[in-house]
Amino acid sequence: MGTIPLGLENADVIRHPPAMPQSLSAVYIHLVFSTKDRRPLLRDKPTRDALHSYLGGVSKQLDCPPILVGGVEEHVHLLARFGRTITQAEWVKELKRVSNLWLKERGRDYADFEWQGGYADFSVSQSNLEQVKQYIAGQEEHHRKIGFQDELRALLRKHEIEWDEKYVWD
Repeated sequence: MGTIPLGLENADVIRHPPAMPQSLSAVYIHLVFSTKDRRPLLRDKPTRDALHSYLGGVSKQLDCPPILVGGVEEHVHLLARFGRTITQAEWVKELKRVSNLWLKERGRDYADFEWQGGYADFSVSQSNLEQVKQYIAGQEEHHRKIGFQDELRALLRKHEIEWDEKYVWD
């Protein structure tokens, strides 16, 4: 007998079940990204709050319902239930693209606005959602004590992600 793929002796007798009627997923993502060169361009709190609402709306349209969006003048945190039909890269690219355009429409102060090229995102378990929500909600207080770069380094360490200082800040 020749080699049989996947170790099956009689593949034609296998009866495959009918297509699954539902595909279910509960994947939560904590996304973090900053302005280009971490420039504090989001100082205006009403604009920043409107941006957070806008990002939440865009994420929802991408089938990634937001749980909470927050941040301070140079970066954003977004906690969302991740959709089944989009990649992380597509999600982030679209969030940045449309919010960049939206900010530029807000006036001359944002004419040169850009997001950093990269991002960091972290999986969040259902049991840890409340803790991450509190963390995002407390960003203004948190950043009175620690800068964005130290915050991101701590998140990367906590999630055991290796990074290269030469490239992580792009």
